[in-house]
Amino acid sequence: MSLSMSLMQCGGAITGAVGANQAQAALAAAAAHSSAQDAVQPDRPIGYGAFGVVWAVTDPRDGKRVALKKLPNVFQSLVSSKRVFRELKMLCFFKHDNVLSALDILQPPHLDFFQEIYVITELLQSDLHKIIVSPQHLSSDHIKVFLYQILRGLKYLHSARILHRDIKPGNLLVNSNCVLKICDFGLARVEEPDKNKHMTQEVVTQYYRAPEILMGARHYTNAVDIWSVGCIFGELLRRRILFQAQSPVQQLELITELLGTPTLEDMKYACEGARSHMLRRTPKPPSLTALYSLSSQATHEAVHLLCQMLVFDPDKRISVTDALAHPYLDEGRLRYHSCMCTCCYTTSAGMRHYTREFEPVTPHTFDDLWERKLTSVQQVKEEMRKFIAEQLNTSRVPLCINPQSAAFKSFAR
Repeated sequence: MSLSMSLMQCGGAITGAVGANQAQAALAAAAAHSSAQDAVQPDRPIGYGAFGVVWAVTDPRDGKRVALKKLPNVFQSLVSSKRVFRELKMLCFFKHDNVLSALDILQPPHLDFFQEIYVITELLQSDLHKIIVSPQHLSSDHIKVFLYQILRGLKYLHSARILHRDIKPGNLLVNSNCVLKICDFGLARVEEPDKNKHMTQEVVTQYYRAPEILMGARHYTNAVDIWSVGCIFGELLRRRILFQAQSPVQQLELITELLGTPTLEDMKYACEGARSHMLRRTPKPPSLTALYSLSSQATHEAVHLLCQMLVFDPDKRISVTDALAHPYLDEGRLRYHSCMCTCCYTTSAGMRHYTREFEPVTPHTFDDLWERKLTSVQQVKEEMRKFIAEQLNTSRVPLCINPQSAAFKSFAR
């Protein structure tokens, strides 16, 4: 059965840096090559992340459509400038089929005028939220392939000690061949091994927020991402948000209606006020059998995996490695590596060679030691400009924003 889907399809805002005659000639050739395409596909906004806006634009060097993410007002404070620098470093660090990474960075202006960052990434046609709310039929094959790719990309992140902290359908990009990539790392950070250090609770979109965060945990682990994936898994089966509440308190109530009232041990990371509130309420038994009524695709294997993801106690929640090994994902793994991945290949004899069928390559640990060394906005600004200069591909014409573009005023806003 084919896994292809019919999905929504999503002068230029970027141009080559003015300079050498060779660059001018290259730009002229690229402009001639892509002028017809530009007339049909103008630059336009396609999404808004945690800390930026994303546009679909045309790369004037080859006429290809790409995504251009603008990170504005970078240097308003030390905290915000470090956050943007962290996201930029992550996008340049990532090298994985199921995680979005930077293709290029626009050439920054002089340090005195350096206020915003523009990053070019691959352009994918849709995202999982649009697919879920569309009338497009989702078979069990689709769900297994999507879930396998989410977990595969998440294992790569967790292996690098990175917590995404905002996994949701809108942050899972999908192309017309069902290849999925995790995106938007505005809230991502490196794991904090010291449990005595407090972590921000203003993370994760509420519908996908783990109960330990809802209950005021001052420290949490990558298990918060697994909870989010479990919510998405249920949403794929149900075609509706699994826990859709109006407030964090109501969100917690919806969770306990399904999982039952947690024990004191389950609430060991919750703040005292949240524990007291929960203990005052009438105890409720779990009603996990309700998961079988999500859809006809909620098989025994599907519900078993879902129940292991949606566990109140984060210490008992399934890890991403164990989730990938669950029998429910066997078919999704096989389909993905049969025709969708880039890590496997077909030999001249027509045999499929599986190089990494079960596991993504484990990356080096993402380094965040630089954050402690930068103590002022000016330091971050200088280091960020230096980092971008090192990342620029010197074999290609560098790109910069085109202020004469019809889209520039809107994009600048």
